[in-house]
Amino acid sequence: MKTETLKVTGMTCDGCTSKVAHALNAITGVHEAVVLLSTGGAAVRYDEHLTSPDQLKAAIKAEGYGTDATDAAHGTKDKVGCCG
Repeated sequence: MKTETLKVTGMTCDGCTSKVAHALNAITGVHEAVVLLSTGGAAVRYDEHLTSPDQLKAAIKAEGYGTDATDAAHGTKDKVGCCG
């Protein structure tokens, strides 16, 4: 079991954190995902034999958010999250 802490960019409200948490928790092998707007991050506890950090990041990006400072300029421009 591993824990990965990811920076999530583009979140603006609790609806955003819910979408990201739901996407992460839907991944096979994820045991718990806690997403906090206040820190702009996600702590994910997962089975490294069933998923990977790349899959976690892909799920976040699929929801329209970025996963680090590099993604911020691109991720928020095309954001499809709850707040536009």
